[in-house]
Formats: sequence, C-alpha cells, structure tokens
Amino acid sequence: MMAAALCLSALPLPAQNQGPQTPEQREKQLLEFIDKEVKRLSEQLELEYWQEFYVDSTLTHDYHAMQEELEDFQKAKVSNVDLYQAVQDKWMEQIDRSYQRFFTEDQWKKYWKSSGQRAQKARDKRKAKSEKASTGAKNDGK
Repeated sequence: MMAAALCLSALPLPAQNQGPQTPEQREKQLLEFIDKEVKRLSEQLELEYWQEFYVDSTLTHDYHAMQEELEDFQKAKVSNVDLYQAVQDKWMEQIDRSYQRFFTEDQWKKYWKSSGQRAQKARDKRKAKSEKASTGAKNDGK
C-alpha cells in the first residue's frame, strides 16, 4: 500500500482532470501521505512522541531518497518496471530496519504482524522472481 502510494507521488502522473502535477503538488501529496502514515502508526502502535518524530523523520528522508532514485530512472527513460519496483523494495526494507530499531519489541511484533511481514513476503517473492529471471538470462547467453 505504501509503495503504491509513493509510486503515485513519485512519478508525474496526471492529477484528476488537471494535467501533470507540479513538483510542489507532488511534494505536498508526499508530505500529506507521510503525515497520515505517522498518525496511523501512532494510533495502531501507541507510539510515544519521540517515536512519532523518528517515524516522521525516517519516512521523510527515505521517501525523498526513493523518489529521487525513481525520478533518475524516469529521466533516463528506464522502462523496466522491475527496476522501479526494486528501488521501492530497497527503501521499504530500509524503513522496516529503521522501525525495528526504535519500536519496542511489542510494537514491532504488532507492526510486523499487521503489515510488515506481508510486505516483506511480497518483496522476497519479487526478489526471487527477479533473480530467477536474471539467472535464466545468464544461462541463455552461454
């Protein structure tokens, strides 16, 4: 869910009947998404104020870094969707590693059970598929 929302905010997709979004509109959309995610996690996990700060900081930094990588691909006219997905997966894993450092054990378990584990399984499945395709391509070239 987070990756899809970020993907929408990272790429200059047309807004509803308005044409392409400006960088300011994309930034506003991203910050609104981050704010909603911080509030969602705070309510779900009963985060302390300092944890909310770290969630906000983590998401702000990592989403902007991910968005920058995705925009670089777009500028280079990369059309391989798997490469875009790999970048998103890399940053989602980074976010999970950050969360694990400052969530309590109970908060982490609750987060992992509610969404983290499912997202990780999907990332692992995509990674295995990509590696299998990569191995197949190498074998075809021999």
